Amino acid sequence: MVSDQGGFEDKSFNQSGFEGLQQAQTELGVQIKWAESKNASDFAPNLASMKTQNCDLTFTVGYMLADATEAQATANPDDDFAIIDDNSIDLPNVKSLVFKTSDAAFLAGYLAAAYSTTGTVATFGGMQIPSVTIFMDGFVDGVAQYNQDYSKTVKVLGWDKASQNGSFTGDFEDQSKGQNTTKNFIDQGADVIMPVAGPVGNGAAAAALEADNVAVIWVDADGFETNPQYQDILLTSVMKEIGASVFDTIKASESGSFTNDPYIGTLANGGVGIAPYHNFDSKIPQDIKDKITQLSDDISSGKLQVTSPSDPK
Repeated sequence: MVSDQGGFEDKSFNQSGFEGLQQAQTELGVQIKWAESKNASDFAPNLASMKTQNCDLTFTVGYMLADATEAQATANPDDDFAIIDDNSIDLPNVKSLVFKTSDAAFLAGYLAAAYSTTGTVATFGGMQIPSVTIFMDGFVDGVAQYNQDYSKTVKVLGWDKASQNGSFTGDFEDQSKGQNTTKNFIDQGADVIMPVAGPVGNGAAAAALEADNVAVIWVDADGFETNPQYQDILLTSVMKEIGASVFDTIKASESGSFTNDPYIGTLANGGVGIAPYHNFDSKIPQDIKDKITQLSDDISSGKLQVTSPSDPK
């Protein structure tokens, strides 16, 4: 496995993927190798190193590794590859592991709007790429659904779905940017904030912890479990079951049934979802909990359609 720039201890999508790799080592007895990328120039050499270490299935974590993955897979047609959060590569030996996180982010947006006492919530991203903006699209639509259901006017700072314009820190590493962006949102009245920015989200959580009555929604993993220092301000998390998709892909490879058919995680198949409310459980009215459960069922059944320009195809 080759990481994106955040590394395997990002408490987010790189770490989730790596945990799936480790699970396969423990439960399936496979040998594993890995390389952490510090910047984009590491992608190609890190991928090449997996070949020199005789890896016959290599995972790349993130949209940013698409070009390097395609080049390596083209050069090595007898080896298999799987890329997380990208479905742009059309090769027989490359499998896409993608997630319709707009579904789960919709539920988080609904919850954020219901929980807010100021009538203002916010979201921002690390970089403006599809695997980030898909969260932001779903979040905005969830807030809109709450406003429609309860005749409210909760507003969202940081993202305009119609124009696909909003706030981005420019990377997934500089936590100070996440902290400053969040402070700016708090100054504008936001009391629930969803950073979609990997480790940069730690800066957002730090800013929320310093403020009074500000909650954060984490992404990719259950932030309550991965960031125990922020448990008191984590309302929920929009989760992608990246580790499970990695493990299942390895298991298929081991049994000789690897294919390039994409894996698309949805609410219906359990590939995405929102985390338990943990410390906030008693603060969320039962009717809101019930409504979110119903919305989840409606999305899973197809009764309610949540869409984003970045939805995986």
